[in-house]
Amino acid sequence: MNNTEARQALLASAYDALKFVDDPEVGLNVVDLGLVYDLVLDEEACKITCLMTLTSEFCPMGESIVANVTEALKMTVAGYTPVVTLTFDPPWKQDMISEAGRAFLSGY
Repeated sequence: MNNTEARQALLASAYDALKFVDDPEVGLNVVDLGLVYDLVLDEEACKITCLMTLTSEFCPMGESIVANVTEALKMTVAGYTPVVTLTFDPPWKQDMISEAGRAFLSGY
């Protein structure tokens, strides 16, 4: 496996781990909810940065969600320091929910 493939595999593992982090108010994971905007692996600095949002700036579970995302990345991407950055630009909208998330929420 070359460096690019290894990097892609590591990012895929990180995304998979984030699928186990739920927004407790909605009951859907942060990836399918559309809260994760980007994951960036910085090999030189040994950091993995997650750019994400919340369903609202006033989300009462925001701190818990960020802590759970941080912990999931720490456990999955060993040796890399997770950095979670919140942004509200663009603001989250329901159309950011994945097809799988929509199916889950509609009970299918």
